[in-house]
Amino acid sequence: MTAHHTLRQFLLSEEKQGKMSSDMVLLIEDIATSCRIIAHKIRNGAFMDILGTADTSNVQGETQKQLDVIADEVFQEHCANCSRVAALVSEEIDEVIWLKDKPKAGDYLVYYDPLDGSSNLNVNISVGSIFSVVELEEDLVDVADAAVLIKGAKQICAGYALYGPSTSLILTTGHGVNGFTHKIGNGEFLMTFPDMKVGPATQEFAINASRARKWDPVIKRYVEECLDGTDGPRGKSFNMRWVASMVAEIHRILIRGGLFMYPMDSGNAKTGGKLRLLYEANPMGFIIEQAGGKASTGQGRILDVQPTGHHQRVSVLIGSAEEVDLIDSYYRDAQ
Repeated sequence: MTAHHTLRQFLLSEEKQGKMSSDMVLLIEDIATSCRIIAHKIRNGAFMDILGTADTSNVQGETQKQLDVIADEVFQEHCANCSRVAALVSEEIDEVIWLKDKPKAGDYLVYYDPLDGSSNLNVNISVGSIFSVVELEEDLVDVADAAVLIKGAKQICAGYALYGPSTSLILTTGHGVNGFTHKIGNGEFLMTFPDMKVGPATQEFAINASRARKWDPVIKRYVEECLDGTDGPRGKSFNMRWVASMVAEIHRILIRGGLFMYPMDSGNAKTGGKLRLLYEANPMGFIIEQAGGKASTGQGRILDVQPTGHHQRVSVLIGSAEEVDLIDSYYRDAQ
């Protein structure tokens, strides 16, 4: 049997090579602990009576599950352990959570979606957590929320946990993408997916087809061409998927290639799209780019979008490079 490196062994090796600081090692371990706790609560949610709604809504007006609230509290508690974390930006909390009055250059901002796809909980389908870390480049005179509006290209770490048949932790610190699996019994995350790559070509895409009547002409054209299969202009058959969990969709792409789309359409154009830039699109875009794929809004690279609000939404096209490039070309032709 091949020995699997533990997450700690991997992180310490990265630190030794100068790829991350000791504080980043501690922060990632705290995030991993958060994910282990959340995984445990999800697996035992039916017995703990915490799978239902919380009778509250988040800042986006979405009804919260009890586990949304619990997962957010777990992330807050453990990320605050790292002395270099200056602020937390959560999907579930309206305001930025400042942990320091006078943040310094080198301090961390942590963005996270504590429980992505929570509508799947009651039907026992995979959900996940998403996180991103940015390092402040200069001291902050004050802690105005505008200070967290930093482009995704500045991320120094991003990852997600997938709570499925097993719990996976996928991580990048800007030096490729590696995946770990939680081993039941000893509590360790062990490396099981080293150096993950997204192939440039694919025959699989994921989109919420219930919104088809709201898509713009470019997305309609792309989907129709894929569905036309070998008789259409693409000359090959495509599989169509939809899990309603961004983490599950992106994980499938990392494992076997593909394209994930949640575009801006006539139904969500007023808000700029469906998915949030800072704690969904940016971290997933960073991960996919580090694995050799691409992430676009249809008008440019996601990681180059300048945030205007910490709950800003954005159009998302992420996955195999050839497919993202093709849709981008359709948008250019349509201008």
